[in-house]
Amino acid sequence: MKMQLRLLLLLLLCEAQGHAAPRPNFVLLMADDLGIGDPGCYGNTTLRTPNIDRLAAEGVKLTQHLAASPLCTPSRAAFMTGRYPIRSGMASQSFIGVFIFSASSGGLPTSEITFAKLLKNQGYSTALIGKWHLGTNCHNKTDFCHHPLSHGFDYFHGIPVTNLRDCKPGEGSVFTRGIRVLVFIPLQIIAITLLTLAVLKCLGLLHVPPVVFFCLLCLAAMILGLLLCFLHYFRPLNCFLMRNHEITQQPLSYDSLTQRLTADAAQFIRRNAGTPFLLLLSYLHVHTALFSSPDFAGHSQHGAYGDAAEELDWSVGQILNVLDELKLANNTLVYFTSDQGAHVEEVTTKGEVHGGSNGIYKGGKANNWEGGIRIPGILRWPGVIQAGLVIDEPTSNMDIFPTVAKLAGSPLPEDRIIDGHDLMPLLQGKTQHSDHEFLFHYCNFYLNAVRWHPRNSTSVWKAFFFTPKFSPEGANGCFSTHVCFCHGHFVSRHHPPLLFDVAKDPGERTPLSPATEPRFREILAVMQQAADRHAETLQAVPNQLSLGNVLWKPWLQMCCSSSGLSCQCDRENQAKGASR
Repeated sequence: MKMQLRLLLLLLLCEAQGHAAPRPNFVLLMADDLGIGDPGCYGNTTLRTPNIDRLAAEGVKLTQHLAASPLCTPSRAAFMTGRYPIRSGMASQSFIGVFIFSASSGGLPTSEITFAKLLKNQGYSTALIGKWHLGTNCHNKTDFCHHPLSHGFDYFHGIPVTNLRDCKPGEGSVFTRGIRVLVFIPLQIIAITLLTLAVLKCLGLLHVPPVVFFCLLCLAAMILGLLLCFLHYFRPLNCFLMRNHEITQQPLSYDSLTQRLTADAAQFIRRNAGTPFLLLLSYLHVHTALFSSPDFAGHSQHGAYGDAAEELDWSVGQILNVLDELKLANNTLVYFTSDQGAHVEEVTTKGEVHGGSNGIYKGGKANNWEGGIRIPGILRWPGVIQAGLVIDEPTSNMDIFPTVAKLAGSPLPEDRIIDGHDLMPLLQGKTQHSDHEFLFHYCNFYLNAVRWHPRNSTSVWKAFFFTPKFSPEGANGCFSTHVCFCHGHFVSRHHPPLLFDVAKDPGERTPLSPATEPRFREILAVMQQAADRHAETLQAVPNQLSLGNVLWKPWLQMCCSSSGLSCQCDRENQAKGASR
């Protein structure tokens, strides 16, 4: 009888293993510059985001979800690799913290391991649709060393760099300040020099050879010529769509752009419904230049920004509908987030607000006040993650890497430090406390602040070593420079560091002091020790965002035509039929 029972248990065990739950699919939805105060589920009452709100109602809402960096390129590098961007060289030491040219040589190093690469090795079909912003080429325009297909994605359809005002005619330029410094000021100096020399010559006080006037005029003409070439060629050379390694639309057209990318994402899901898949839908919304289709333009209460945000929400709904239609929802982990906080300095010359809302939080994109790094974080997996749960523990966008890897059955790389932690124990209620006791907030290359959530404590301490100087004084951002910078005279250094308990003061309005916090010096000492231990884990790596790697290199310039720099083509419809 005992032998029969043992055989029966063995058979039942084998049967259970044979019917083990299949590995989940992953749909990762990343908005660009969407503030935590924008979705309705985070408190907005005037923007309509029913589909994002539906995700939150059917899943878990993280209220202290943090970007590893407040800028696009480093934040996305951290998201893809589960590592602080300083570890991969994706943290700038200059004023330029992101890639702005398609012909830059910097990018996510091939030595880095993305979650897409891990999942591809596990048999997943992988796709990135939308924005990449982590580099393209290294040595020539066809090596594609930094391209998504070199980082684990089977399929790519989107923009290799980013969406900029300069990409959309009539929307102005992000280079206005640079043009003023590099063009207008030199032209003014040349003009004053010419006028002064002419007056001195007329008065007979100085003999000025004609060649001097000729050279100065030639210099002025050259500067103006370079400016006109830059303004004329920037858009076609940097604002284009690719499908895998082929340019399909140059310059890109904003006509129904969200609809086209959403339809392609839906087609990818349909094509791979029978096999495990990973889809990263990385939206261009709501980064400027703002755009929306006629179905959304002029329909929101928040102008062009609101129109774009509501179109973004529509796209989220389309993806959820496809999952429902194909009966994949119960076996798909859906994650929604933004790469960093809203860009509060995005205000047009007409006074139109083109940036979003960071709610009660101070600051925004490009700085490490909570408004710059606290982002939406929503995860849904019906039957596995409890619906309607709200978690107020510190989590990071770096946590997606180990979470996805473990669920897909992939071991984590053992030859490098992974800074993210698996979220599933927290999401499933197996633990009530985040695995992140300390988090380190970088402003590009520079350690800006430390966050400490002590075990068995409700406090979340945050210490700033320096803070950006907002301008004009009293503003909530760096409006004079369009973004905040991380060093030099643009920051104020603090000795001792500014200390906040963001659990009690989430708006970071009142710094603590020895008079208001008896453990003030003890807390700062613990945080400094943690920062020192963290610094010991860092290794010197090539700086992918050095000026040499960021600047435009003509031999890396991709162009869909061979007629000089005209670069005009539209093969979107042709490439669509050939897509995977």
